[in-house]
Amino acid sequence: MTGQTVLVTGSTSGIGRAVALRLAESGAAVALHGRNADAAQQVADEIRRSDGSVAGVFLTDIATSDGCAELIDTVTKTCPTLRAACLIAGADTLTGSSASLPFEDKLQLLYDTDVRSTLLLGRGLGNVLKGHDGSSIVTTGWDQAATGMEGDSGELFGTIKGAVMAFTKSLAKSLAPHVRVNCIAPGWIKTAWGDQASKEWQERAVRECLLNRWGEVGDIADAVRWLVSPQASFITGQIINLNGGFRTNQK
Repeated sequence: MTGQTVLVTGSTSGIGRAVALRLAESGAAVALHGRNADAAQQVADEIRRSDGSVAGVFLTDIATSDGCAELIDTVTKTCPTLRAACLIAGADTLTGSSASLPFEDKLQLLYDTDVRSTLLLGRGLGNVLKGHDGSSIVTTGWDQAATGMEGDSGELFGTIKGAVMAFTKSLAKSLAPHVRVNCIAPGWIKTAWGDQASKEWQERAVRECLLNRWGEVGDIADAVRWLVSPQASFITGQIINLNGGFRTNQK
């Protein structure tokens, strides 16, 4: 990845942060994105302390159309060697203040942050990246969007991430053969929600995984690093389930 710049949205925490750090380890100059300046600076400092390269820090709210347009404009002007975009940012409706929102408000937040931003950023950045053969875009879905899960969260994330996954397949066709577009579909991953999940959910996450463990953010970061690298040059239009093997019908 040396000599290439990769944008990682949502790179101030969780999976996005892990992806940014892993790409920096691989020699890429990472364009960091988030909304919290202090958190973004902490990630940038961590990368630099490890002799990694930061292409820039971009603070925009991609839950708005204007925020998406601003990110596309500033990144493409600032990073002429941009060769990949990892669209990791997503709304958290499971923890924090958003967890208590009504169902319809959660739906709107998830649509704005996950679906609309992925479409706008994917199309906008894709038009730039297609000028460089071998470029790549990675989107973020959910492994159970294809099978369904009971409850409000299952209905919300299944709908939202199912839309992202469908868009990924269409965008891959639109940008072929110049830009590869793939989607990671994480399963039970130990992010902020996993750390505070109840005993019931902790046990369910392990029970539904063939490898009998939670996934770690590093597991996702390794997969993303491979997808944007030359080693995955024949992979496009794919939904990659990252769940340790999902075991269905386990109550």
